Amino acid sequence: MSDNQSWNSSGSEEDLEPREEPGHPVGIGEFSGVLSKWTNYIHGWQDRWVVLKNNTLSYYKSQDETEYGCRGSLCLTKAVITPHEFDECRLDISVNDSVWYLRAQDPEHRHQWIDSIELHRADSGYGSESSLRRHGSMLSLTSATSGYSATSTSSFKGHSLREKLAEMETFRDILCRQVDTLQKYFDSCADAVSKDELQRDKIVEDDEDDFPNTRTDGEFLHNNNNNGSKEKLFQSLSPKGINGIDFKGEAITFKATTAGILATLSHCIDLMVKREDSWQKRVDKEMEKRRRIEESYKSALNELKKKSHFGGPDYEEGPNSLINEDEFFDAVEAALDRQDKIEEQCQTEKTRLQRSSPVPPGDVYSSTGTHRFSDKPHSQPSPALIVMAPPHDVHRFSTEVEEMVQSHMTYSLQDVGGDANWQLVVEEGEMKVYRREVEENGIVLDPLKATHSVKGVTGHEVCHYFWDTAYRNDWETTIENFNVVETLSDNAAIVYQLHKRVWPASQRDVLYLSAMRKVLANNENDPDTWLVCNFSVDHEDAQPSSRCVRAKINIAMICQTLVSPPEGDKEISRDNILCKITYVANVNPGGWAPASVLRAVAKREYPKFLKRFTSYVQDKTAGKPILF
Repeated sequence: MSDNQSWNSSGSEEDLEPREEPGHPVGIGEFSGVLSKWTNYIHGWQDRWVVLKNNTLSYYKSQDETEYGCRGSLCLTKAVITPHEFDECRLDISVNDSVWYLRAQDPEHRHQWIDSIELHRADSGYGSESSLRRHGSMLSLTSATSGYSATSTSSFKGHSLREKLAEMETFRDILCRQVDTLQKYFDSCADAVSKDELQRDKIVEDDEDDFPNTRTDGEFLHNNNNNGSKEKLFQSLSPKGINGIDFKGEAITFKATTAGILATLSHCIDLMVKREDSWQKRVDKEMEKRRRIEESYKSALNELKKKSHFGGPDYEEGPNSLINEDEFFDAVEAALDRQDKIEEQCQTEKTRLQRSSPVPPGDVYSSTGTHRFSDKPHSQPSPALIVMAPPHDVHRFSTEVEEMVQSHMTYSLQDVGGDANWQLVVEEGEMKVYRREVEENGIVLDPLKATHSVKGVTGHEVCHYFWDTAYRNDWETTIENFNVVETLSDNAAIVYQLHKRVWPASQRDVLYLSAMRKVLANNENDPDTWLVCNFSVDHEDAQPSSRCVRAKINIAMICQTLVSPPEGDKEISRDNILCKITYVANVNPGGWAPASVLRAVAKREYPKFLKRFTSYVQDKTAGKPILF
């Protein structure tokens, strides 16, 4: 019976139907429940309704959406289930390059899921007897495979060449037998020749002994025995006398066999020559495919080193992160470079739109303020932009704000140029950035202090744009969103700020109180000081969440305005004013980011922020009345 026939006979509908046997149930029941699934590095862990059925794991956004179809599924036949080494609630399921990161409510639920998955995998019968019962007998599977391979292969390659090779095997066997036969014949011939030479020598000796006598009549007398010896000689040389071998027939057969071998070899060569072009094309195609794959691999490898994410929760900031410090730094740097590029494009587009559209009426500044040139006539007075809070305007954080203001006025304005504890890390023109390295429980708490001088703006203007949240998105590029949680007074508010995530670092948020103050100088020759202090507080409407790491801050922007007298009776212009800025930042980032990465990011980002913000204030106040 042929392969196809055996398949048809054994692959009937009866064989394909599952049969229930004692102790072997047909299937395992459905198992479902809620698991947290890692979605991506932005949304993190999300609860999903997961269903285990028919050896397939599927998930839905919720149990109510099961009737609309699953959002993804995995066949568990070749899946690899890996309980996490550190997280007792987590299990990873991978099939080839697809990986699902799942978390159960507790370790007990995780064990239940793993046991259920293994039970379904065992019942699926991949390669087991139950699988063979569902698909027919083993003979049918083998026959079907061979029948399929025979019919799917081209007749030219699958039959002609193989048949010729089989003929070559047959000819080889025949040729070996013929060679053995001929060798026996040649050995017999050699033995016969040796015997013949011995007989010849004996006959010659006998002839010498029995030399013919001469009769008187001149005739020779011969011995009659010579004829018998010659007959024996010729008899020994007869081919029929050597084992009965037909030398002529064997020679003809040998010639035919060698001719058949040569013809078959010629045919094989013709077949291979005809296939050579096709094979060469396949080889060239495979070589080109291999070259492209190698290039893609190298490109993907290089991209992976620069890439901002690896795709899994194990490759992000955390106590058990698999990413090393160098890879962490490279990923953060690449992400910051992309953000800078995007911000530069946005700024270019914004500038283009501003040039193409008419300029709206700008902020109207008042001339409120006291200085030694206040009696000079200058721009037309108008209502003040910032309404200073009167002394009686108090709120529940007034004491903390006043203590923070006094602390910054006492310590933040001290010169650190000669202090050995402070290191000068950046110096660009008038701007200098100092750092003092401090670590607590492995967390970097380095205080930073920056000094800068900006022409054409006042301390009031700088503090106004730094404090007022209406302008926050214009100059702050690291914020994803923010909102004012509570307004305490006209110059104090509690602000929640969510910063953009820089992978692989965790996303961070800040809840702080922001207050602006004007501190009058004790000496009339000294300039007044404007100050904005931002420090972390707690609020019931903005509790910390597991999604973000809550950072703690204590920041101060301290500004003093220096005015140089104008020439003659000219009005004070922006060419006559200079703002001296002292920026102090004490930040506790929390989390598990490496110290070297935090210090490198601070060294890179703080100078950029200060230059970007002061340039924004200069652009915003250009051509407008001066606010002292």
